[in-house]
Amino acid sequence: MLDFSQPYPSQRSPVCAQNVVATSQPLAAQAGLQALRRGGNAVDAALAAAITLTVVEPNNNGVGSDAFAILWDGKELVGLNASGRAPMGWTADRFKGLEQMPTYGWDAVTVPGAVSAWVALSDRYGKLPFADLFEDAVRYAASGYQVGPITARYWQGAADTYAGYADFAEHFLPAPAPGALVRRPDLANTLLRIAESKGDAFYRGDLADAIAAAAAAGGGALTRDDLEAHEADWVEPTAQPYHDVCLHEIPPNGQGLAAQIALAILARLPATELDTEDALHFEIEAMKIAVRAAFDHFADPAAMRTTPEALLAPGSIERAAAAIGRRASPLPPVALPVGPDTVYLTAADASGMMVSFIQSNFMGFGSGIVIPGTGISMQNRGHGFVLDPDHPNCVGPGKRPFHTIIPGFVTEGGAPRLSFGVMGGHMQHQGHVQMVRRIFDHGQNPQAASDAPRWHVYPDFSVGLERGVSPQIHAGLEARGHRVQYERRPWIFGGAQLIHRTDDGYVAGSDHRKEGCAVGF
Repeated sequence: MLDFSQPYPSQRSPVCAQNVVATSQPLAAQAGLQALRRGGNAVDAALAAAITLTVVEPNNNGVGSDAFAILWDGKELVGLNASGRAPMGWTADRFKGLEQMPTYGWDAVTVPGAVSAWVALSDRYGKLPFADLFEDAVRYAASGYQVGPITARYWQGAADTYAGYADFAEHFLPAPAPGALVRRPDLANTLLRIAESKGDAFYRGDLADAIAAAAAAGGGALTRDDLEAHEADWVEPTAQPYHDVCLHEIPPNGQGLAAQIALAILARLPATELDTEDALHFEIEAMKIAVRAAFDHFADPAAMRTTPEALLAPGSIERAAAAIGRRASPLPPVALPVGPDTVYLTAADASGMMVSFIQSNFMGFGSGIVIPGTGISMQNRGHGFVLDPDHPNCVGPGKRPFHTIIPGFVTEGGAPRLSFGVMGGHMQHQGHVQMVRRIFDHGQNPQAASDAPRWHVYPDFSVGLERGVSPQIHAGLEARGHRVQYERRPWIFGGAQLIHRTDDGYVAGSDHRKEGCAVGF
């Protein structure tokens, strides 16, 4: 039974309805809802929202993004990995002499996979014609939309980062003020070409030619052959029991497995009260081990040297849990013993279909590369590779990089219970752990779970606390040996969207840290 009290300052109300869409941007949420009202299902709603987000929240995603999805189709749970691969020209020699992968420019651009996700999901599950899913996005791009205040703030903050990229400046600068009307006619035409060709123009047609020509002119390795070779893969989500429920994630190259590792460890630790020092200490310690496992092992599945099953093996998890005491672990945290910037949305319909969907540029607007005449901004997922030749995530031709974006899903007794995600880079697997604990250990409704102040384990294993975590807990964690601080940057803690299935319908929540909402009927 969900608790419908709202104990945190946001005071947003959960949304209860038979058909629901929750996204980080209100115009996109309404686009999804309109798809449902026109007779579409949850997949149509998710895709209409995702396509609209490429227009109205360009600081986090675009046509040049990657995407992943988990969905309950009414009978079974299925996953989709639509992340792109490295160009075939990305040999080790190309990056010789560098200490890390480039962050911006063509040498950060992998093949975009989002368009392939839209096509694959629509082909297999959609009810509406593919082109109908683009109506709102095309209208906003052609006729204009008013920029939301949070989007405008991040857009303005990116101006200096991308000022040296002429095509970016032409399409995105000067950054608009909150509420300003923005039109993107080139993007409108691009979306129409994708809609009319059912994605073929993007990977094999005139848009592919434009991308390949821009890469060649800019010294990039991406070719038309790389685009033509791209395929989205249907995958079986990994499953990890946690008390009475089961958390499902897309297997690597995504980082969702880290959330499952952390929860598996937490299931073997003492129960704790909500919002207490003990609760945060155990969660943080489990997450540190999971984060190290991600850094050590996660990569393109074809390159990984250990399996998800080995990383979740009960004996390994038990030994890791036994290493957690009352004080913070020494750094780096114990290795898991084993054998030989983003948009998230979720939609659910009255038939029982539930969709967990995520797409992202990676860092803000991505690489800074915008394809002339198209409005396509290219992601910078190539930065997710490493250059250590002994690491499974070392850059290589045709490989998928380690990915931060992850859709989440929870089942209970084999039935769907929660479709959710917490967008935001290194926060995502950590957010999954915090949402599952709050909803299924403590009965919080999705909005309250989202509203609660969060913790964040940084890549150096220090800890950031959101304002709202009490000074007493801060001091207690510090006394246990944690390197802890209050984090002033709100985006560090990500943004959640959640839909919880009940006996009578759905209960949804949308993060107050974003400008979006949950809507339903």
